[in-house]
Formats: sequence, C-alpha cells, structure tokens
Amino acid sequence: MISGVLLDLAGVLYDGKEVIPGATNAVARLHEANLPVRFVSNTTRSSKESILKQLDRLGFSVSFSELLTPAQIAREWLGQHNRSPYLLVHPDLVVDFHDVAGGDGRAVIVGDAGKAFDYLALNRAFRELIKGAEFLALAPNRTFKDADGELSLDAGAFVAALEFASQRSAVVLGKPSPAFFLSALASMQCPIAEAVIVGDDAETDIAGALRTGLARALLVRTGKYRPGDEDRFNPPPTATVNDISAAVDWILAARIREE
Repeated sequence: MISGVLLDLAGVLYDGKEVIPGATNAVARLHEANLPVRFVSNTTRSSKESILKQLDRLGFSVSFSELLTPAQIAREWLGQHNRSPYLLVHPDLVVDFHDVAGGDGRAVIVGDAGKAFDYLALNRAFRELIKGAEFLALAPNRTFKDADGELSLDAGAFVAALEFASQRSAVVLGKPSPAFFLSALASMQCPIAEAVIVGDDAETDIAGALRTGLARALLVRTGKYRPGDEDRFNPPPTATVNDISAAVDWILAARIREE
C-alpha cells in the first residue's frame, strides 16, 4: 500500500526557471487522491523561504512544513549538539542560519557554495576541521544540471577534497542520509514500507531511498538524468518513467492494485 510520496524538486517539478510540462497537474492529482506529499530537496544554493517563493511562482502550493531541506536538518543538528556553525555555503543560504544560537563547539557546514568555493575559503574550513570542528555536509551530490543545460560540479567534490585533506569523514545531512528520508516520512506519519520517492538522481534519490528501506523509488528521465543512469547504481529504481506525470500515473495505478 502506498500511503506517502516524497518528491524531489529540481529536475522533477521544474528545470531551471521552467515548470516541467504536466508537473503542477501531477502534484494536484496526488493531493486529490489524498496522498500525503513531502518535497525533499538537496538544493543548497537557496534558502527555504526562497525555494517556497519559487514554487509558488511556478504554480505549486507548498506549505513550510511540506518542504524539507538539508539546511533545516543542519539547524536542528547544531541545536542538539550545542555547536556554532562555520559556514562554507552559498551566500543566499546564509539567511537560514542567521538566528542559530552559538554553542560550546564548532561545526563546519559545507553546501554548494558556488563561486565562494575558492582556496582561501576551503583552507579556512580545513583549518577548522583539523582543530577539531565537527564536519557536516549538507549534500554529497556529484553534479547538478546548471542553467546552461549542462552538468556542473556539485558540493560532493569539495566535501571529498576536505575529507581527503583533513582525514575526517563528513556527516551527510541531506539525501541520501537515511535520517533525512526518515524525517520526511515521520512528518507525515508514513511507514517506510508504504512510501515512494520520485527523483532524477539515480544515486542520491533512488539508490539512497531504497537502501534506507523505502518500498519503491521511481527515476524520471528529466533533469540530470542521462541514458543508462538506471543501471549505474544499486539498488536500481523500481521503475524508470518519462516524467513526473508518468510517475504519478504509476503511483496511482499501483495504489489501486494494492487496495
């Protein structure tokens, strides 16, 4: 039985500034079927508030509690562990940490800093790490689909560089961290065996969710998808479909079969 849906954002609902055809209607169909939905993004170049505004401009009605971001999880982690952040993130994301209370220790938080990834910034983060700061990665993605339609380096490469230099392993907070998926499911009281995720990243969205224990994961051929992605990572997707509309068709048909 499918009783909850996790939806990735970039590459699934929209591509750059354009809505993927049929996406708004597809999300509406999930709501009409009374299926709880959580929007789960590894985007770390935008604040949660700006993502919500972008979704609204594109025609999606998403509440604050329906959207889960790695920065949100990072804030919770800092509070739980009494740490103050050293941020190596995009300037547009800094606002999500502006009111975080200081703690007794430090934590280096690495997101997709974009042009802020320069030697000086990386070296400052490295020095914090070798002095004992905790090491948090908002997301380990290798690539993202850039504004020009081509793939670009994501934060994962820079996280790996700091891991190599500091001989420390980062704690991953976003997808594919099991805690991230489980937090999204807990917020809608959805058992893990009754959940499905839709994503365009076969490694982070699909294999990560299935390894966590989600029953189903659908890979779409939009966004960062490239031919053959469905065979590159294990576990493979439950199904590979053309787009979010086809994914919703699959979900609703499976739900009917299982009732």
